[in-house]
Amino acid sequence: MDTEADSLHAYPEKLCLVQVSIPGSDDLIDPLADIDLKPLWDAFDQHEILMHGADYDIRLFKRGHDYTPRKIFDTMLAARLTGRTQFGLVHLVKEIIGVELEKSSQKANWARRPLTPKMEEYARNDTRHLKAVVDALREDLRARDREEWHRQECERQITDNAVNPPPDTEKEWRLKGSARMQPRALAVMRELWYWRENEARKRNRPPFFVLSPDTMRDVAELAARDKSFSNLLPRRMPDHRKQNIQRLVKRAQELPEEELPAIHKSPPRKHISPAQKKRFGELQTHRDREAGELGIDPTLIASRATLVRLSCEADGIFDEVLPWQRALLGVS
Repeated sequence: MDTEADSLHAYPEKLCLVQVSIPGSDDLIDPLADIDLKPLWDAFDQHEILMHGADYDIRLFKRGHDYTPRKIFDTMLAARLTGRTQFGLVHLVKEIIGVELEKSSQKANWARRPLTPKMEEYARNDTRHLKAVVDALREDLRARDREEWHRQECERQITDNAVNPPPDTEKEWRLKGSARMQPRALAVMRELWYWRENEARKRNRPPFFVLSPDTMRDVAELAARDKSFSNLLPRRMPDHRKQNIQRLVKRAQELPEEELPAIHKSPPRKHISPAQKKRFGELQTHRDREAGELGIDPTLIASRATLVRLSCEADGIFDEVLPWQRALLGVS
């Protein structure tokens, strides 16, 4: 199974297509049509669903249809656990099946109807060869005695992505680079972000088409110093939108000091004791040795951040590390 969405063409994005391959048939299901999808979810629940890079698909299902798969086989996770360094679907299909997939429709508008014949063929190809890829990877996992590792990773893939937390109003508008900005510039940034969000939803266009993050940061910095920023706005932007931006910037410029957003402060770094530092070094050396012997990326066993938290025995860390990872690291 695979999905297609319209993240490059609409906002908010939505599930536009579900591709399902069963023996003898590669089918396309249209979530945008007036059909009841519950029988599809019920059918999925009776099977292990074969997917590639399932995290995005699971989030789409949960956010748009409140559905969460029960059991999956993720070929990307399987490829990494078997030591492959190239684990995209195109590469795996070519390596295992000998077929070169055509990817020119990757950025197509999947909300358009009807689909072109080329788009239909592209969509079917994303699932047509998955079963053969899964069979080869499953056999490889079995030969290396790593099937259980993969099962645990797939379960976590479902758990981590089948959540839809409410937005954090203190963080959602803070774009990359805003941590270095002063409160007045942050106030402008916040106003711009919420205006852009509203515009994107009204126009059904991705936010970066409305106003780029770089432009927002530059406008905020100049406005905070009471400098002109009109020349930074897109030339094709209608005058009424430019006037709206001028008004919201003025509002941010006149905001009382006590209502300005706080500068983002990273949590204070905890002092690592010599014993904890020694423990980190031991864990890292052990992890790298195990990864080298297994022929896999060391970060699959544990990232550097995870090793730091393990060495400090941070709250909840032992629950976050999967059993197969704990066994390799020798921690419990």
